[in-house]
Amino acid sequence: MRSASLLVLLSAVVAAPAAAQTIAVQMVVEEEFLAPEGGGERVVEADPVPVPRGIAAYGPFRVLDRGHVALVDTTDARSPGAFASMLHDYPAIATLELIECPGTDDDRANLQLGRMIHAHGLSTHVPSGGSVRSGAVELFIAGVHHRAELGAEFAVHAWADENGREPADYRPDAPENRAYLDYYREMGMSAAQAQAFYAMTNSVPNAQAKWLGPAELGKWVALN
Repeated sequence: MRSASLLVLLSAVVAAPAAAQTIAVQMVVEEEFLAPEGGGERVVEADPVPVPRGIAAYGPFRVLDRGHVALVDTTDARSPGAFASMLHDYPAIATLELIECPGTDDDRANLQLGRMIHAHGLSTHVPSGGSVRSGAVELFIAGVHHRAELGAEFAVHAWADENGREPADYRPDAPENRAYLDYYREMGMSAAQAQAFYAMTNSVPNAQAKWLGPAELGKWVALN
């Protein structure tokens, strides 16, 4: 079930300085990147929410000002390259706003992107009305600090690989399952927290979704 809250656009999400507002009328620059070997798809479809245009575009990212960037689309194999190029051009970015985030077309690249977000020390924030679904939840977890406003929504489900196999089709200690548990540990969860969170996300099959509000997600992810 979707949240009824409406997304308050850029002016309410980020108080951009006057200089950034002036730059915002410039043409958005789209970047192209070579894609590495593909990975499994993990997306939850839903009615999209409004997204800001920003001052520059790098794949699914929209730069809002020199300190803030928004994620507004599905990530794919090119997203780590887009993120690296963006940080090269805007090295002061400190906060990732997750606004319209359906998930990922390449789970391996998505976990790589999450590690890059964490290594750069970005905080993650979901405004009221923001929607973070499927593989995008891993990117929210990647923040060194996590905030989600009342009216934000999250959706989780089991992953499926290129052959349609899901976590239960592999041994619990198989590399396919360990990849996620190791990722959660790297993002700061204890072993017990990682196991509990992973079990929760796998409690519904890939073809379905479990919808959570900030308070429910906060049982597994520290919100501050």
